[in-house]
Amino acid sequence: MFKAVLFDLDGVITDTAEYHFQAWKALAEELGIDGVDRTFNEQLKGVSREDSLRKILELGGKFEAYDDETFAQLAQRKNDNYVQMIQKVGPDDIYPGILDLLKDLRAKNIKIALASASKNGPFLLEAMGLSSYFDAIADPAKVAASKPAPDIFLAAAAGVGVPITSCIGIEDAQAGITAIKAAGALPIGVGAAEDLGTDIALVSNTNSLSLELLTKVWENK
Repeated sequence: MFKAVLFDLDGVITDTAEYHFQAWKALAEELGIDGVDRTFNEQLKGVSREDSLRKILELGGKFEAYDDETFAQLAQRKNDNYVQMIQKVGPDDIYPGILDLLKDLRAKNIKIALASASKNGPFLLEAMGLSSYFDAIADPAKVAASKPAPDIFLAAAAGVGVPITSCIGIEDAQAGITAIKAAGALPIGVGAAEDLGTDIALVSNTNSLSLELLTKVWENK
């Protein structure tokens, strides 16, 4: 039986992805960079703030134009805009099925950790009233590489003191699924096979996530 579940945040617990998109698009337009549309935005899902900014600057051929200090200021500007947008997030923004799953995992003493690239993860969990369910929140600022590298999932497993091979990871982005596989946990994807692959367990939406489903996927791995 698995001993911990490692959750991504955006697209799994709630969805602030639209706010991320709007904040990145606004910054790109300020910098005179075209092309940050919804298609390009797929490359930014699950990716760290710094790596997302790097992709946008490379898109506009402007990566070499900014020194480290200005780069950091740009990343902060985007985040300030995003944080302003997410102030209205609350319990009503929890995706269907997630609260029941968290309660069931807690009842079975299965550890729960957040493995998100978002540095605003703690704020969002608190805003939704979910902080008490989480035994650990991996700090994306302290890992060497962001998704698709496995670091954040390894950190989340370490945070709850469970071997990574005894963990399930839940993700909605390709970068995250790749990271879970690389870490050695068992992935469950929320989304479509054409986006996440045909070699993993998939649910079309979070309402289908349950302790029963997780147990079945684990037993059939």
